[in-house]
Amino acid sequence: MDELFDTHCHLDEDAFLNERDDVIERAIALGVTRMLSIGTTLASSQRAIELAERESHVRAAVGIHPNYCSGTQPTDWSEICQLARHPLVLAVGETGLDQYWKQTPIELQQDYFRRHIELSWELKKPFIVHCRDAEPETLLLLEEMSRMAPLCGLMHSFAGSAETARQCLELGLYLSFSGMITYKRNEALLAVATEAPLDRILIETDAPYLAPVPLRGKRNEPAHVRYTLGKLADARQIDRHELATTTTANALRLLGWPAPLA
Repeated sequence: MDELFDTHCHLDEDAFLNERDDVIERAIALGVTRMLSIGTTLASSQRAIELAERESHVRAAVGIHPNYCSGTQPTDWSEICQLARHPLVLAVGETGLDQYWKQTPIELQQDYFRRHIELSWELKKPFIVHCRDAEPETLLLLEEMSRMAPLCGLMHSFAGSAETARQCLELGLYLSFSGMITYKRNEALLAVATEAPLDRILIETDAPYLAPVPLRGKRNEPAHVRYTLGKLADARQIDRHELATTTTANALRLLGWPAPLA
């Protein structure tokens, strides 16, 4: 059975309440042996670490999502910085910019985005970028920060244009693709995923969100990452085993989770 890595899920969310263990077991049974549970607030980040401490197939990322920056307490960021040092924390974020919901002033989002990248540099752990309706602003900030030091990170659930993908790749970032590439209206996005360098792509679920076809509209979970893998393998006209091996190797190289599983 192929070994898969769901590089972005939110296992701490209430959508998995009372069946979190079953969700993880289903994923493992279908070959998803590694799952990165992503923090979006201080409390969410703490829960992600607690889950990683209990589950050997789970690791954590900690950060403050751009939509939640306005709700932070004065000490939240310093606590995130301490949590990020935990050995089971593989990445910083998710961070980034969101102009869709407009819950947080863009200037505050940019401030926290810079903080996450600086923490990434300090700890030598990659950062995870959320970008929604903010491609120009996101690229400008990434380019600004890249002039200070090399970037090490990934664009989560990439949904941008081919030109945005090109610029992100030039900045040294990886592109992670979710179930969105299985949707009929996203043929252009599937083309981006098809043409991206094979050694720079990852796959994810963003569970409990963005369930892939044929499960669209239902709650997503890490076991479903295989549908995204299958769609991408077919589009690239390569063997699914080859793509599973490659995307897992890419994720391990970026995130630093020891192999074999430990």
